[in-house]
Amino acid sequence: MLMLLKKVDKLMGNRFEFTVIGENENWCAEKIDLAIEEIKRIEKLLTTFSTESITHQINENAGIQPVTVTEEVFALVQRCQMLSKITQGAFDISYGGIDKKFWNFDLKMTTLPDPELAKKSVALINYQNIVLDEQKRTVFLKNKGMRIGFGGIGKGYAAEMAKRKLQENGVKSGIVNASGDLSAWGYQENGEAWTIGIANPNLRNDIFSTFKITNTAVATSGNYEKFVMINNKKYSHTIDPKTGYPVSGIKSVTIIAENAEIADALATPVTVMGIEVGLDFINQLKHIGCIIIDDADNKYFSKNINLT
Repeated sequence: MLMLLKKVDKLMGNRFEFTVIGENENWCAEKIDLAIEEIKRIEKLLTTFSTESITHQINENAGIQPVTVTEEVFALVQRCQMLSKITQGAFDISYGGIDKKFWNFDLKMTTLPDPELAKKSVALINYQNIVLDEQKRTVFLKNKGMRIGFGGIGKGYAAEMAKRKLQENGVKSGIVNASGDLSAWGYQENGEAWTIGIANPNLRNDIFSTFKITNTAVATSGNYEKFVMINNKKYSHTIDPKTGYPVSGIKSVTIIAENAEIADALATPVTVMGIEVGLDFINQLKHIGCIIIDDADNKYFSKNINLT
């Protein structure tokens, strides 16, 4: 008789929930512990909060010299660069230089910064200035002051790697949910596919729709968690790398893909692109679906979405 075990842990500054189906509680708990260790390993690697991390070393050497990195990090940065190219810079890991004092998204923020200053704040954001050397396996940030960060892809990458670790250790069915970026595989104990809910951006614990998935990933990026109201207009914590201004008009973007890393990485650029351009972009990609909710609660779906 199979059983289901769930465990919640705080990792990478986020709520991670693990769901594993196995023969008994101890077996499931052991497997979840392996997944948690894997996420801690990734956090150490990618965090910007530790001087030990490779991200920190790359940033410290911006404008100075290339930094040799592991194959894993090099491949991740390469994939990020590819995403930057296909989104024409709407996804860009060199956003790390945006000054947090400039955009603090708290109650003290009552006016938008001067457009010229905002543009200056993003002057160092340019994925084309991240130089990769495949032979030497180095990453070099061309300009002093440039910084990279994996906030737009890190949770999805961690969820995907945790799933891989669980599968390698015999878990045939489960879910890794990294605060809304989730990867599900296999089936529930009753043999049915997993039922996933899409959060209502107006009520955090409410669901506006559900659908059944297996071997699929879902990521949602919403402005309902961090935003400011200025002159009765809502501005989200997502900054457009081209203007330095926060985007407005979209409450949430949900991406459905085969892989949690891709789903996580595409949610932000679609928010930056806006409804029309964003949906057009997704419609050109195979096996990827998208649901957008705008500020007036209108829902927009890419061509291949069928919701129950």
